[in-house]
Amino acid sequence: MDGTGRDHGGIAALLAARGGVPLARLPGLDSLEDGYRLQRRANAVLARRLGPPVAWKIGGTSEAMRHYIGAPEPVFGAVFARTIHRSRARIEGAAFRRLGLESEIALRLACDLPRTGPPHGLAGVEPAVGELFAAIELVDDRYRDFTAVGAPTIVADNAFNAGLVLGRPVRDAGGRDLARLRVRTLVNGRIVAQAQSSALMGHPLAALAWLADRAARLGWRLARGEIVSLGTITPVQWVTGPCRLRVEIEGIGSAELRIV
Repeated sequence: MDGTGRDHGGIAALLAARGGVPLARLPGLDSLEDGYRLQRRANAVLARRLGPPVAWKIGGTSEAMRHYIGAPEPVFGAVFARTIHRSRARIEGAAFRRLGLESEIALRLACDLPRTGPPHGLAGVEPAVGELFAAIELVDDRYRDFTAVGAPTIVADNAFNAGLVLGRPVRDAGGRDLARLRVRTLVNGRIVAQAQSSALMGHPLAALAWLADRAARLGWRLARGEIVSLGTITPVQWVTGPCRLRVEIEGIGSAELRIV
């Protein structure tokens, strides 16, 4: 039962989706807040198998993606310890229903971000930026039709997340403006997408500020040592077979994985 006294059977459905059963719209989720409450309850169960949540992912950072999933704002989810990999990991594509790979900047929080006070803004989150990583988010289309299941259901399911691949950490970006970094996505050595990091909400740290404010509205906090993957910069690459994907981010480094 959730805080409203309704039992959706939602946790069972979310667990089944991780096992390959397509997820339909979950009944009783009338708002994003409903989705986040169910997410937290489901994650406590998923953690028994996947390890504790140690990172956050942000999705729906573009207007086009929000339109696809019917979300009025970006969304976020948790990433579990056993689904975080080092660069050059080998991952079995058959373990996913429909695997996609996203090119991202991730960071490790150097301090807690408070749950109270005024909106954080860029200046408010800059002191919390510790290590930076080039990152690849693994997303899994676990849905019958992700354009129709509704944003609250996607939120409850950690917004497509299936894992994270991290490159080597760097302490800073060499004094570079984080909004002006060139990003390249390569599949099997061929460049398939390029963008500037400003494609991420105008500035990557705008995504972090949004997450800090949104989590605070739920009474949640972002804690020192947690990792935040800030959202895709180039379009998702849907995997159709074995491949090698590499993300290169100017001033930060690269991350790579092989799908077998």
